[in-house]
Amino acid sequence: MRYRCIIVDDEPNAINILSKYVAAVPILELCGTCTNGLQALDVLFGKKIDLIFLDIEMPGLQGTMLVKSLQNPPAVIFTTAHNHFAAEAFDLDALDYLIKPVSFERFLKAINKLPRNFSEGNEIVGLMSNYLYFRSGRKMVKVLFDNILYIECLKDYIIIHRNNAPEVRVKQAFNTLEAILPRHLFLRIHRSFIVSKPKITAFSRDFVEIGSLEIPIGRKYKEVTAALEED
Repeated sequence: MRYRCIIVDDEPNAINILSKYVAAVPILELCGTCTNGLQALDVLFGKKIDLIFLDIEMPGLQGTMLVKSLQNPPAVIFTTAHNHFAAEAFDLDALDYLIKPVSFERFLKAINKLPRNFSEGNEIVGLMSNYLYFRSGRKMVKVLFDNILYIECLKDYIIIHRNNAPEVRVKQAFNTLEAILPRHLFLRIHRSFIVSKPKITAFSRDFVEIGSLEIPIGRKYKEVTAALEED
């Protein structure tokens, strides 16, 4: 399943940024962009849309009024430069409320709310893709799950260690990354380490081996050995 979405915003730069974010998340399919609420209505009446990224202050029809005009609105993530609309937005059962400029990390946190509402707890990435894009410096880097050996948290950065490929350094919250990785492939074993389960060659109560590398199992994560034994 992919979530069919549209972006509604009167700022071209905001549309451009959100479009890039949508393209980087495999379960999202961008079905159109609109610069005002009336254009959005035309799209919503003509297509099945699951999710709207919706600005609030726009000429003509405000975002909140657009939602109120719909009998069965799709899921809505509001994107706005102002926080004083938050109460009204959540009264409309908004999935999330993002303040511009929206970071990719905050965008992913909002998207991570989708499974609880729409797909009965399935992983965001799940089996629908074998890669993710990560923003590293000025570019988005495609990282195949099969190439990941382990992921390390180092202060404010995440380092993705890959097989036969350069490491990727990303500025992102570790907990956010853990939430979007497919659980059948990755396992957190330490506050600073997530490992690729298929790449594990041996393990004990205190560490996991990936080839010749030993990665410690944190004191609060000792139960992971039971999960590995079940696999």
